[in-house]
Amino acid sequence: MIRVQLPYHLQTLARVGREVELPLETEPTIGSVLDALEARYPMLRGTVRDQVTSQRRPFIRFFACGEDWSLDPTDTPLPAAIVTGAEPFRIVGAMAGG
Repeated sequence: MIRVQLPYHLQTLARVGREVELPLETEPTIGSVLDALEARYPMLRGTVRDQVTSQRRPFIRFFACGEDWSLDPTDTPLPAAIVTGAEPFRIVGAMAGG
């Protein structure tokens, strides 16, 4: 099981709590986690990444083990701590401005 933490606006949209658990049948990558999230919660399709290009939406960031993985390719394998469920994969709504 992969633990995924969601920002408040996505929690509200999906009607879930702060953290969801997703079973993965494939290699745990950023893309496979997002695929599983969108499959389990179809109302989130298009909110985290574009439906046509599959590119991350602006102002959405991905964190694994305290590091920003937002610019890494979606086929990048996730760290062991995420795969074992010791650490959550975090999806964060970034803010702009000063």
